[in-house]
Amino acid sequence: MKKINWGIIGLGKIANKFAEGLTNVENAEIYGVASRSKENAISFAKEYNATVAYESYKQLMQDEKVDVIYIATPHVFHHELTMECIRNGKAVLCEKPFAMNITQAKEMIELSRSENVFLMEALWTRFLPHFLFINEKVESGDLGKIRSINADFGFMAEYDRSKRLFNKELGGGSLLDIGIYPVFMAYSLLGKPDKIEAKAEFTETNVDASCDIRFSYPDGVKAELFSTLLENTPTTAEIELEKGTIFLNSRFHEPTSVKITSEGKEETFEFGVETKGYNFEAEHVTRMLQEGKTESNIWNLDKTHDLMKLLDAIREKIKLKY
Repeated sequence: MKKINWGIIGLGKIANKFAEGLTNVENAEIYGVASRSKENAISFAKEYNATVAYESYKQLMQDEKVDVIYIATPHVFHHELTMECIRNGKAVLCEKPFAMNITQAKEMIELSRSENVFLMEALWTRFLPHFLFINEKVESGDLGKIRSINADFGFMAEYDRSKRLFNKELGGGSLLDIGIYPVFMAYSLLGKPDKIEAKAEFTETNVDASCDIRFSYPDGVKAELFSTLLENTPTTAEIELEKGTIFLNSRFHEPTSVKITSEGKEETFEFGVETKGYNFEAEHVTRMLQEGKTESNIWNLDKTHDLMKLLDAIREKIKLKY
């Protein structure tokens, strides 16, 4: 199979996790990295044996040896950088949230499709073994239909109004940073809701410190979702079905175990993941490119579009505007 040369833009915490995962992927290589700081790019390149540390994002985008670029910058730069990468003919894996709003997301999707260039949102949880397992279990119908979903994600963040989490200019707030995971969980398993209710607590910088969300579906099915930067929550997910319960242990969005309770019996499933888990989405994108695909066959752009619309709808409910 063809070796896929990866470039990485934005070399912060999540880029380090992704790069570590990428070193575990066959036929994939971290070819080049770019940061706003040349020194940071050189240091990152040395740590992960990248061939080139670029002086600018543009140099990386224009290097003919680069096949795909992983964008790991703050949210507000995703749209601009993705558009520029695609215009340079580069496949893109763009970190979640995909964009700041549905207007930006549509532009990114439309350009990808018109230029026939691969694009995917980096919703890494969708590719983890335990999440693939619960999707298959739900779709099998063995436990009947879903009655409800409860999912939370919260941690005590150190307050600093200048840092990304609390900075509105950088797309801060709990919803886009961590609330996206419970929302994704509900959408992935139940689809688009009929009704959305939401309320939020705000910081003095006017971003949501916490967000409480309820999705309502036909036949009384509901999803209760919560995110917060104010406390450490269990960060688990529970799926109640007609014939049993599926429980994703903490932290449900990362590699974890799954407990299934049905007919008075309880069984725990372990998946033996020895990495942080980012290798699974990297493997998927590498394979899609090797097969000449322009969209994922698991997390396609229509699903990214739907998720972005849900996030916009929630922000409308809580009156959060960027």
